[in-house]
Amino acid sequence: MAKLPTIAIVGRPNVGKSTLFNRLVGKKLALVDDRPGVTRDRREGEATLLGSDFRVIDTAALFLIDARAGVTPLDEEIARWLRSETTPVIVAANKAEGRAGESGVLEAYSLGFGEPIPLSAEHGEGVVDLFEHLQPFIDREEDPDAEDEEREAGPLKLAIVGRPNAGKSTLINRILEQERLITGPEAGITRDSIAIDWEWRGPDGEVRPVRLIDTAGMRKKARVQDKLEKLSVADARRAVDFAEVVVLLLDATLGLEAQDLRIADNVLQEGRALIIAINKWDVAENASSLFQGIRGALDEGLSQARGLPLLAVSGKTGKGIDQLLAAAFEIREIWSKRVSTGQLNRWFEDAIEKNPPPAPGGKRIKLRYITQVNTRPPSFVVFGNRLEAVPGSYERYLINGIRKELGFGAVPIRLALRAGKNPYKQD
Repeated sequence: MAKLPTIAIVGRPNVGKSTLFNRLVGKKLALVDDRPGVTRDRREGEATLLGSDFRVIDTAALFLIDARAGVTPLDEEIARWLRSETTPVIVAANKAEGRAGESGVLEAYSLGFGEPIPLSAEHGEGVVDLFEHLQPFIDREEDPDAEDEEREAGPLKLAIVGRPNAGKSTLINRILEQERLITGPEAGITRDSIAIDWEWRGPDGEVRPVRLIDTAGMRKKARVQDKLEKLSVADARRAVDFAEVVVLLLDATLGLEAQDLRIADNVLQEGRALIIAINKWDVAENASSLFQGIRGALDEGLSQARGLPLLAVSGKTGKGIDQLLAAAFEIREIWSKRVSTGQLNRWFEDAIEKNPPPAPGGKRIKLRYITQVNTRPPSFVVFGNRLEAVPGSYERYLINGIRKELGFGAVPIRLALRAGKNPYKQD
């Protein structure tokens, strides 16, 4: 387990250190009162801010200043001490809400630590700007993937979904090499989602754990009349929630239908890694044109995830099963991938230089910084100004760049735009 970075909050009494501490850790661990000197002992807590984990220390009475009081001689003395240390320092001006704190924020520049961050620990204002300044120091560059690698060591949670009678249970029986699930020519035999723990021996001889999840067929809502079938479809959707990788099984004798695209879109909206497999390939007619036709229809109908893995399989003969499982492990690895902040921002600066954001009404949109806040699915936050004016086409440009340039392929990507709340920042 990687050691968490530590952030110490220092400052003179009653500037709001304990309030900020409680805000960051998300709990009232530190006693708060208007009287100075309430904090007697050092308190520590773990905090998560937009996906980044770190440890916070609330110090007793001894850098946070009070924006309403301005910079005091004691603040200046603390600043001199901090400048003699090698620890990076960020100045935050608390109680900056409203006009009363404006002059104190400007005075904080005189402390010599660069741009101060206006915030209100009590009301939660300015936390986004605080995160932006803290992120370079709390990024765990030494081992950012430790937790993700630990999760990847667990079983691959693989759900098989599709329309009724696509051959899901037959395919799982072939994978397991035993008649574990009931099958038949009539649709709707599978009523419940069934999880089966199993081990796959790959072509390299390595044995990997898999949890296979067979689900009921997912039909259009208008065709789901039977109460039991309604419960079955709802159960299949819940199975998607618990899966890491979802295989959407198509019927080669029917091709790709609108309901398949709806199922695929639902899986992507849930943030799951998705593979498309064409089953019953042993009885497919005009196989090459069928494959290319489905490939084109997928790229057009699911433009938010072009290039989804598309494989041909047969639950009857076993064709393509090893390739399907290998693809599932590979896409889970991509889905769990984390990019360092340095690499991410080098790409980001290059992308903006090649294609700057528009300037609607002649006013410039300023994009300052990007960070990856989560994996599974990969999730990113862009900080900047006038983000409400960023068109959807430019967001798609950034997402496509993340996919292509940073190796995320066709896994779902989350991108959020966050505006800083610092009214004194000059752009």
